[in-house]
Order: sequence, then structure tokens, then C-alpha cells
Amino acid sequence: MRPTTTRRRRGHGVAVVIPALALCSFALTSCVNGTGAADASSSSNTLVLYNAQHEQTTSALVAAFTKQTGITVKVKNDDEDDITAQIEAEGSRSTADVVYTENSNWLQQLDDKGLLAKVNASTLAHVPTVDSAANGRWVGVSARVSVLIYNSAKVSPAELPTSVLDLADPQWKGRIEIAPSETDFWPLVSSVARTKGDAATVAWLEALKANAGANDNIPDNETVTSDVAKGVSELGVINHYYFYRYEEEVGKQNVHAAVATFAPRDPGYVEDISGAAILKSSSHQAAAQKFLAFITSTQGQEVLNHSDSWEYPINPAVGPPPGLPPLSHYQPTDFTPAELGTGLEAKTLLQQAGLL
Repeated sequence: MRPTTTRRRRGHGVAVVIPALALCSFALTSCVNGTGAADASSSSNTLVLYNAQHEQTTSALVAAFTKQTGITVKVKNDDEDDITAQIEAEGSRSTADVVYTENSNWLQQLDDKGLLAKVNASTLAHVPTVDSAANGRWVGVSARVSVLIYNSAKVSPAELPTSVLDLADPQWKGRIEIAPSETDFWPLVSSVARTKGDAATVAWLEALKANAGANDNIPDNETVTSDVAKGVSELGVINHYYFYRYEEEVGKQNVHAAVATFAPRDPGYVEDISGAAILKSSSHQAAAQKFLAFITSTQGQEVLNHSDSWEYPINPAVGPPPGLPPLSHYQPTDFTPAELGTGLEAKTLLQQAGLL
């Protein structure tokens, strides 16, 4: 059984250092490496990673990378919108070498600001071309698929909506909950907008808000997952891995919920890509390139696969997490990360609908 680790929550960024297999916190100070010697942040053997991925995912990858290369990685954890805003504010003065996000749209936003360096072609070749930036300035690392989670004691599979647009139907009033401030939700909003247009998307979001009622501003996908499983609500939309993490955490026998997908190519059926990039301002370009090469390599993707992440490796040489169907099993919308934009469009639509 995979070990359970601390989950990242919105508004609770924590700074940690992961030298070899040890962990220690950091703020503006250096940390002690596995030999007991202090590392200065300017050392060529130290990287600073601004991390907006889940902490357990990053911890496993960083520990394995440090063990293999001897390069210490200082990790600053925060939500991806806050991480992005911080990097943009710091500009060329940023202390970050690498940024790693749950959703690729934030990397695209940083790329649009001209803040990212080109990823080595050999690293980009580790993963499908469509899962990285077209200009090679960020690389895809893993994938997640949006799914319906439903309380199996209150909703039968035959009752499930076949489209995310159906959640606006009055029959779901008081039965669903949504987490609009959870940035995992934003690619789905972008997908609906590209399919139906902005005006229709705002109308759909307003209907979701009305149907959710008091449950229209749940803080994160972990809470949606837990609430549906406990019967607080009947239905929600999450990324698949939240369900499997919850199931592992509390035990399958204690989970009164299941997951299902929307109809093939539905705008709510989205494959999200997590990715990483190197800051153009980094003074440790070589070490940063090594880190990206490692986390996309077969070895790094196997680490991801056997951590408690439950995300899909996208290196074709690595299979799915144990017990999950292959990524090819899914039939999501054809929108690429680039087509789903920077996330700013989705944020604007959510604000117009009164959800942010």
C-alpha cells in the first residue's frame, strides 16, 4: 500500500527542502544536506523549485532525483495561481530555477510573459509532443482525467448525466457541489467555453451555482470527494486521482461512492496535463535541465507511478498506476493544453457568473 502524505490545501503553502530522502523546512535560509553540510542557494548543486503540484507527488520525484544526482532541491509549495503571480512579480529577480504545476495553463501564462527557457529537445522527446508547449518552453509530466464522482447509495449509474452541461438541469438542484476556486476546475470551464462560447458558458456556470446552492464554493477537490462519499452531496466533478487517493486513505470498504466519465468528447471530459518549466532567469540552467529530464524519463515516471500520486505518467514507456485502466482507455475532448489557454479566460467567466 502506498504511504499517505500531506495533501496541499489552498492557502496553506509550505516551504520544504528534500535533500536525498530527508525533508526539512526552509524560508529564506539554506538547509542542511545529507552529509550535514549547509548548501547555499547559489550552489551549482542546489535548485529552487516553486511547486504547485501536490506535495506527495513532488516529494517522491525530488527525493529520487537527489538520490541519483546529488543535487539538492529546495521546494517552495503554494497554489498555482499564487506561484504564478509570485514569479511574474519577481521577474528576472526570482530565486526560482524550476516551476512545476498541476495544470499546464499556468505555465502557458508564464511563457506568454517571456519568463521561461527552452527545454532540451531530448527531454521533450520523452513525452508526446501534444502534451508540451508547442515552442518547447515547458514539458508535460503527467495527466489526469476529469470524472463524475457520485454517491452510489443515492444515485444509480443510469441516472448519471452524460454531459457536464446537463448539470445545469433543475433536476440536480440541491444535489451537486462545485469547487470554482480550485484551479483544476478551470480547464473544464475553458473547454466548455471553446465548445459553446463565453455567453453560454456564463449561463451554464450561473445554473451550476443555483443548483449547488450553499455548496457553490467548496474549497477544493478533496472536500468534494469526501462530501460526496459521505452523502453530504450526491454528485461532483473532480479529477480522477482525488477519488483513488481518498479510497486508499479511508479504505475501499468505507467509500460509498464511485466515478464515471461523461460521454466521449464531451466538453466536461478533459485530460489535464501537469507540467514543468525552467525560469529564464535561473542561474542553474544545467541542473534545472537535469531535473526536467529526470522527471520525464522512464525512471522518473516510474517513481511517479509508484508514489501515492495516482496520476498517469505520460512517457509511453511507462504503464498506468496499478489498478487503473490505461490512459488510452479514456475518450476526452480533443482540446490540447495550448487550446485551453492560460486559465485567465476561465477565471473571468467564473467571476462573471459570481463564482469567484
